[in-house]
Amino acid sequence: MKRVIDYSELPSLAGSGLPSSGWHLVSQEQIDRFADAAGDRQWIHVDVERAARETGGTIAHGFLTLSMLTPLSARTLDFTGVSRAINYGFDRLRFISPVRAGARVRLTHRITKVEGKAGGLAFTRECLLEIENEERPALSCEWIVLVFP
Repeated sequence: MKRVIDYSELPSLAGSGLPSSGWHLVSQEQIDRFADAAGDRQWIHVDVERAARETGGTIAHGFLTLSMLTPLSARTLDFTGVSRAINYGFDRLRFISPVRAGARVRLTHRITKVEGKAGGLAFTRECLLEIENEERPALSCEWIVLVFP
């Protein structure tokens, strides 16, 4: 389910939870495509046979899991009254648990802070990228986005 927020109501939403994204399958094909795009073809990500033998299977790049926040967020959140949104950065980013090829992940998040900045609003979300059937998330971070009317 997607939540639509009007720019004018954003300041009142600090502390508000947002819908979860639903589950996304992290495939070996997605990992391989990211490895090609990023130029990071370390064996733990792309050598299925070696990774199976040495570590139980391949894992997604940490930056791949981080990049998943954008499309997963788009499944849960949209704005009205916003002309543009710009990534401002991340605070307290931690890669906590590896995501194995074939695992499913989802975004859970909540708005923690909203403040005026550069003629718009900077809103901070506390984000977790959860791994299905695992206690510990893949990553946690505070994600800051600037939105403009």
